[in-house]
Amino acid sequence: MNLLVRNARIWTGDVEHPEATDVLIEDGRITAIGGSEVAATAPAGTPELDAAGRRVTPGFIDSHNHLRLGSGEGAVQLAGAKSIDEIRARIAAWLDENHDATWVHGEGFDYAAIPEGRHPRADDLDGATRGLPTMLLDYSVHAAWFNREALAALGADAQSPTAPFGTYEVDDATGELTGYLANFATAGISRAGQAALERVVPAYSRDAQYARVRSALAMAARYGLTTVVEPQNSVDDIELFERARAEGVLHSRVVAALFHPSGTSESEIDELEHVIASRSSDRITLGPIKLYIDDIVEPHTAAMIEPYANRPDTSGRTYYEPREFGEVIARLDARGLQCLVHATGDRGIRVALDAFEYARQVNGPRDSRHQIVHVECLDAADIPRFTELGVVACMQPRHCAPEIVEEWRDNVGDTRWRYAWPMSSLAESGATLAFSSDWNVAEMNPMIGIYTAVTRASLDGTQSWIPQECISVEQALRAYTAGSAFANFVDTDRGVLAVGMLGDLVVLSDDILAAEPEAIRDTRVDVTVVGGQLVWDTR
Repeated sequence: MNLLVRNARIWTGDVEHPEATDVLIEDGRITAIGGSEVAATAPAGTPELDAAGRRVTPGFIDSHNHLRLGSGEGAVQLAGAKSIDEIRARIAAWLDENHDATWVHGEGFDYAAIPEGRHPRADDLDGATRGLPTMLLDYSVHAAWFNREALAALGADAQSPTAPFGTYEVDDATGELTGYLANFATAGISRAGQAALERVVPAYSRDAQYARVRSALAMAARYGLTTVVEPQNSVDDIELFERARAEGVLHSRVVAALFHPSGTSESEIDELEHVIASRSSDRITLGPIKLYIDDIVEPHTAAMIEPYANRPDTSGRTYYEPREFGEVIARLDARGLQCLVHATGDRGIRVALDAFEYARQVNGPRDSRHQIVHVECLDAADIPRFTELGVVACMQPRHCAPEIVEEWRDNVGDTRWRYAWPMSSLAESGATLAFSSDWNVAEMNPMIGIYTAVTRASLDGTQSWIPQECISVEQALRAYTAGSAFANFVDTDRGVLAVGMLGDLVVLSDDILAAEPEAIRDTRVDVTVVGGQLVWDTR
């Protein structure tokens, strides 16, 4: 596709040529960028986009965005519900509007809505679901909550609490299932877990999943995301993106990470390598390998060096013993595979860093660009190790907003707050930051991510948490562009606007490099261009 963008205020991301006014895209790539002289090089009939003096930047790259998981338009939305009664009321309202429903599927419940710091239970939903089986996902998609009817439909058994999609909680006093299921992120989003759910739960049918993908791709274009990293897929899931491409709705480029659950065999890794080699294309890149070393802070399951402040009986756990995890990472690294490791607790992060260090010792150093995803609670001693080991910090700024982290802060305790989401400390140490939304855990809009990274404040601007870790607008913008491109091995053709790079860019409603923080929060993407093609245009 050809396009001439003129009369713009272009932040190129190229440190040698940071500003321009005009850019020419031919056959999807930039052939000229600079001042008004660029227009003279455009072939006759080239479509023009007059930016009218607005700020233009490289297209945003969201390094961790669950395109497949939601948010489902047919689901009960539970984010913000403050109590079980409110959750029940939202289910009732949804049922009033969905008379033909055979299941209730909900998303986004928060643990703060559950009394006494316990997990939700099936009997909390008694009488609220009108006899329909019900599956509710927590805000992080790391756990699920079922009612009695759903447990029966799924064949759940207290004698065998481990299911293909997670581990049911058993009540110590009664020996019965409580209705809460842990480890959904590691098992429920696995190949076996998805297949088991697909057979029973309508929300996991292939058509339902594809509908979510289509909706998410449309949202990504609206928010200026020209590349999205879908961080956790089985081989079976790739056809969803291929179908979107065939139907002309793959508006953003996709980097699809392939999931390596605990117990993955060498033959299964062989299959992943074959898929990476045979099914990658210009719009769909396969390659990173996703692993987990720990869970999340809110249910006290992230691995911490010291016990939780409000649960001194536990410090969480790792999914692998440290030595075992080192061997797993070293084997993948020896194949030349990049690893994305979910780690939130300070001990989980340390075990991941130790594994990357071990892989270097065994295989020798290389340009691996392994990533630690989330980096929520970091011990100060481990900050320089990211740079020393060449590990990228894939972070989600919105996760540290004060109105979101209240329970997180209580669990971790204030003695560990100083290096919570330590974006500035990592940047100052020389580490590469790659930013993302973790949608649908948080808003997909990168303007909200940039606003939060710059202010560490709530959306209403009334409070700021650990302002020492604020970064500049340009640092945040770079983490959403060049940093994310580097992190995902696509920096040879995107992340900056320069000759030879892909024609992926956005036109913003405000100049975020000069605006007050509140204006950044409210800035819109007016135009999104992918390979010279307008995929979102509000003009």
